[in-house]
Amino acid sequence: MPNLRLGRLDRSFNPRIPHMSALLAGQTLPPPPVSVDYTKNMPANLGMMLNDTLGDCTCAAYYHALQVWTFNTSNGEKIDTEADADVEALYVQACGYDPNAGGEGPGGIEQNVLTYLLNTGAPVGAGGADRHKIAAFVEVDPRNIDDVKRTIADCGVAYIGFKVPHYIVPGDGSSPAVWTVQHANSKLVGGHAVILAGYDAQGARVISWGQYYTMTWPFFSKYVDEVYAIADPDWVEATGKTPAGMSLADLEAQMQALSHG
Repeated sequence: MPNLRLGRLDRSFNPRIPHMSALLAGQTLPPPPVSVDYTKNMPANLGMMLNDTLGDCTCAAYYHALQVWTFNTSNGEKIDTEADADVEALYVQACGYDPNAGGEGPGGIEQNVLTYLLNTGAPVGAGGADRHKIAAFVEVDPRNIDDVKRTIADCGVAYIGFKVPHYIVPGDGSSPAVWTVQHANSKLVGGHAVILAGYDAQGARVISWGQYYTMTWPFFSKYVDEVYAIADPDWVEATGKTPAGMSLADLEAQMQALSHG
């Protein structure tokens, strides 16, 4: 059985990151769709992205997002699954991992990884020669479930971080298919970054360790402490959907305080 590594460090608080609650202040929005599922018809195994040996979940989650975006914008005709070497390269560049040091590495801070993806981009293509940048990212209040749902519906995924109770990673290489609030074996054992690529009334559709799980809304409310809406340029071009329904130009303007070129 594979190991199930974690690797998300405690969330940071960068005041330069725009917040969806501020962007939507004073607006009355229609309710989000009752359900969405961007994982429909996707491959059963999306690849571990090295998260069985490295604490690179903050990077692996992004490459899983890339799979969701490319699959859905191509009507299921292609899926961009990048090489493990690209995932490791992002972990080196965005998180400071030293492959020569051995071990799981330092882990990563989600806001730092997203800022790196904004300014420099993720290694993609043969030998990681190309870069895939995000256009913008916006913080979302995890207490506002409707905004979390809107994020998934509008952006294809929500990029989230949560505190992990032991029963999610019991140590036998497996994780329960449905993550619910339990009292037994609930000691916190670390932090994890994943993407949510769908939801319904019961919970959200999780991609982690290359597999699909369901995170119930009570579990989400108890353990998730950071959520981000990402504007991927190709997704926006193909779907016309953006975080908070903002224009790409307005979102890019919101990024000026974080951007260095």
